Amino acid sequence: MRESLPASPQARIVPAVPTTSPLYRAATSMAVPLVPVVLRDARAREAHRGRIGAPAALAAWAAGHRDMTRPLAWFHASSVGEGLQARAVLERFRRARPDAQIVYTHYSPSATAFAATVAADWSGYVPYDRPADVATALDAVRPDLLVFAKLDLWPELATAAAARGAAVTLIAGTVSPNSGRLRFPLRALAAPGYAALACAGAIADKDAERLVRLGCDPARITVTGDPRIDSVLDAVAAIAPDGALHTFSNPEHTLVAGSTWPADEAVVLAALALVRVTHPDARLILVPHDPTEEHLRGVELRAEQHGVACVRMSAHSASDTAPLLLVDRVGLLARLYGSGSMALVGGGWGDKGIHSVLEPAAWALPVTIGPRDRGSRDAQLLDAAGALVRLPEADAPHLLAGHWSRWLAEPAEREQKGRAARHALEGERGAAERSVSLLLAALEVSARSRRPG
Repeated sequence: MRESLPASPQARIVPAVPTTSPLYRAATSMAVPLVPVVLRDARAREAHRGRIGAPAALAAWAAGHRDMTRPLAWFHASSVGEGLQARAVLERFRRARPDAQIVYTHYSPSATAFAATVAADWSGYVPYDRPADVATALDAVRPDLLVFAKLDLWPELATAAAARGAAVTLIAGTVSPNSGRLRFPLRALAAPGYAALACAGAIADKDAERLVRLGCDPARITVTGDPRIDSVLDAVAAIAPDGALHTFSNPEHTLVAGSTWPADEAVVLAALALVRVTHPDARLILVPHDPTEEHLRGVELRAEQHGVACVRMSAHSASDTAPLLLVDRVGLLARLYGSGSMALVGGGWGDKGIHSVLEPAAWALPVTIGPRDRGSRDAQLLDAAGALVRLPEADAPHLLAGHWSRWLAEPAEREQKGRAARHALEGERGAAERSVSLLLAALEVSARSRRPG
């Protein structure tokens, strides 16, 4: 990892301000009115209305609450995953600068509930990246610091904020080698936004190299690590295993399958049936990624085909003896991992890509995934620590059942892998603090540049 701070932050801040291209502005102006035409999902339509109304909502908040004697930091994170990265930094930033006001925005409707938990003075949808919408929002809140998380950088917002004297920054910078932003025409359209960055914290060297390809000045990039690891470790430390679920079974006998899709469930339910032949006390807590009624019924039907009794969490009682607990609520997964002793993380079969392996690792559980991880850095981190099991496409249920049975019979091996997972995360601590140091330096230069004389 590179130094946690630039050698000379002042020299890397306040770049020459680029502007977005006429083509980008024309594309966004034409695309936004078409959004309702292509949307069919009610949540997506609600999110569209939220983005349309965001400039007015920000202006209304600013009219009543913006204190121009205090600096303002605007944090933006697209969805929940990016939000976890941003929250770890935001909370430490607030402790370091309690005088600052904070605005927090998101793009995805799935992040609405999460945004309400963030310690911001105002939270809501980000405006669409059209010049008039962006100008209304920026003129109202007048941020001193604009912080994008991961990669969801909006070029018009970034360049317009920089033109007004705000320090535009990136934390947890992550660029997949398969990112569409690296290819034409997206790279050309997004480049002015990345060129406007005063400083950027990348999670790894490869991400830093790709940020340069996107248009960021290499002199303004520092590898800080991934603040989401700090966020997950903080969150797990603040909660205890769900004692009520200990009546479901002994956690020592329980595998928790999190953020699953039907392709994952086909593997894990078949494995449960196989394991219970020799270990009738084996239990499974299954947490679908999208627990719609249709999805839940599909799980129940598949469990019935395997001869596995199932109970939904909403109907669970202490007297239940079903080996399968089907979670029909959202927002519980990080806590539920504490009710088991091993984990399977969904998304590794099919085309979704694996979901977060960090929460079970923070609980010191060995982690199993499917064959497709899309180059997940977190999976690679656990793999290098010997804490990850990758299952192939072929014969996955039998292979999963073999690992599961062995860990039930030999808990010392299971516990050793779990400790290795937790140790791997502990070794990555500190990214949030390093990111905050970058932001504080950027804020200071921004404030100094705005002072009269």
